[in-house]
Amino acid sequence: MSDNPIALFQRAAAMVDATVSAVRPDQFDHPTPCTEWTVRQLINHVLTGNLLFVSLATDAPPPDHMVDHVGDDHVASFRDSLARLSAVFSEPEFLSKPVRTPDGEGMGSALVDMRFHEFVVHSWDLAKATGQSTDLDHELVQRSLTSMRASRMLARVRGEGGPVGAQQPAPADANPADRLAAFMGRAV
Repeated sequence: MSDNPIALFQRAAAMVDATVSAVRPDQFDHPTPCTEWTVRQLINHVLTGNLLFVSLATDAPPPDHMVDHVGDDHVASFRDSLARLSAVFSEPEFLSKPVRTPDGEGMGSALVDMRFHEFVVHSWDLAKATGQSTDLDHELVQRSLTSMRASRMLARVRGEGGPVGAQQPAPADANPADRLAAFMGRAV
């Protein structure tokens, strides 16, 4: 597997795009493993995250998090946000460009890495909520799991009141994505 962050991001983007594209509108109200969101709200979260990262990378105003950006065509809306983000991330020298990140000042590579992990984890969430296979790209999932296990930032956001719950058990025969989900606090 490539160590190129842009190549990894592109693979994860293709995975989340396929997952979002397989969601049917009649599934929008289904609950998700992210207990505070329905399927539609989770798609909106990922889509709005794409727009937020465009704003961080370009120093533009952030999107309104209180607005439903999904619109009438969730696939087209998601793909538009993904195309905008991909265009920014693909700019020459973006990885070494100083940018704002959710954690303060950083480099473009930090934004790319954050979106990679969000795409992997939320692909699982959407797949689980809509009856799609949770046996996602093993290489991407393993890379995300290894990185998350080593993350100091994760300790700051894990647990009660944080966006990442306490690690959950996973069955011995769980696929890699199910193990990642359990590590990220999802009931598998």
